[in-house]
Amino acid sequence: MLPAPSLAPATAQRPIPDGRAGQNWSRTNPRQEPQQLRVLFVEDQPADVELARRALREHGFDVQGCAVQDPDQFLNEIRKGVYDIVLADYNLPQWNGMEAVSLLRREGLDIPVILVTGALEEARAVECLKDGAADYLLKEHLTRLPESIRQALREKKLREDNKRSQQELARSNRELEQFAYVASHDLQEPLRMIASYTQLIADRYRGKLDDKADRYIHYAVDGATRMQALIDDLLTFSRVGRQGLALQNSDCNEAIEIACKNLENAIRETGAQVEHDRLPVIVADGRLLVQLFQNLISNSIKFRGTEAPHIQISAEKQKREWIFAVTDNGIGIAPEHAQSIFGIFKRLHTHDEYPGSGIGLSICKKIVEHHGGRIWVESAPGRGATFKVVLASLLAKHKQEKLP
Repeated sequence: MLPAPSLAPATAQRPIPDGRAGQNWSRTNPRQEPQQLRVLFVEDQPADVELARRALREHGFDVQGCAVQDPDQFLNEIRKGVYDIVLADYNLPQWNGMEAVSLLRREGLDIPVILVTGALEEARAVECLKDGAADYLLKEHLTRLPESIRQALREKKLREDNKRSQQELARSNRELEQFAYVASHDLQEPLRMIASYTQLIADRYRGKLDDKADRYIHYAVDGATRMQALIDDLLTFSRVGRQGLALQNSDCNEAIEIACKNLENAIRETGAQVEHDRLPVIVADGRLLVQLFQNLISNSIKFRGTEAPHIQISAEKQKREWIFAVTDNGIGIAPEHAQSIFGIFKRLHTHDEYPGSGIGLSICKKIVEHHGGRIWVESAPGRGATFKVVLASLLAKHKQEKLP
């Protein structure tokens, strides 16, 4: 047994000496500079700390750090210092080394925790990995420790890179939404003026000039009107989620009734039938829920077949989710377009065949994803379409909750 170095008392930890004198890490790679490693040991046996430090030193690590033995010491160290790794004994007299994982999670810190213990049943070891430990190994197998640490650090770097990518993507999306909002908002007034004056020209001079002039005036009025509708739709799209979600218990039955009332003219003109089962109350932004169902119903009415539109809305609960289905008897969608139809301004037909900007389903997708859900379509040409939406089934604890 190696002589045991003294550990710091509970009230004042002291750094473990790095022991560079006589280190033989260079036999791993004589030309490689030692890799600095800041380690927080959760261990009550100084000899075990020294053995772990020596195993790391022999494989090219310049170990710095200290040892702690209870939760208070652990919290004090992680709050005042920066550590690369935590090496924790599973069983300590005063606490369980796995509690380090919980404390790090509570503090919002991503520091890998590797269990280095004298004995641990395999089933319990698997549970520890599921609970957040990066790895585990027995003290008699310390030769695995250096590679285990390197793997944990690689995985941490991947998490950090992924987090940065997600943050960058979120920032880019916010900037694009801001641009779309500003652009569409600022374009409205000049476009409204163009549309107004082209319409005045059409009213005053239609039939007074030759056929070509009438056709050109028609093109100008139609183009300005379509552009105005496009800008209005873009503004609607950019507004989704800009003010956060006003989450509350929302009755889907009421949302559909409001949506149908808003579509009253289209439903009457086409003879559409909109039916729905008894639907649940879910946590959602009620205003956006109405917009979601309204866009899906409107889409079914627009892409109707030779028969009057028949739209059936149902919901099925699976575990903690509700799966909504909006089924119609329309013209259907080819499977190869099942993903692309949710893209902004994506159209599968000409404007003469089916008017509109092609933004309705992209708004649906944005609303669903803002609620943490999923949306997809199941369809085939000539066989109608079923749009499926998955939303959480939990009810809010309070009447209303604002989310950023």
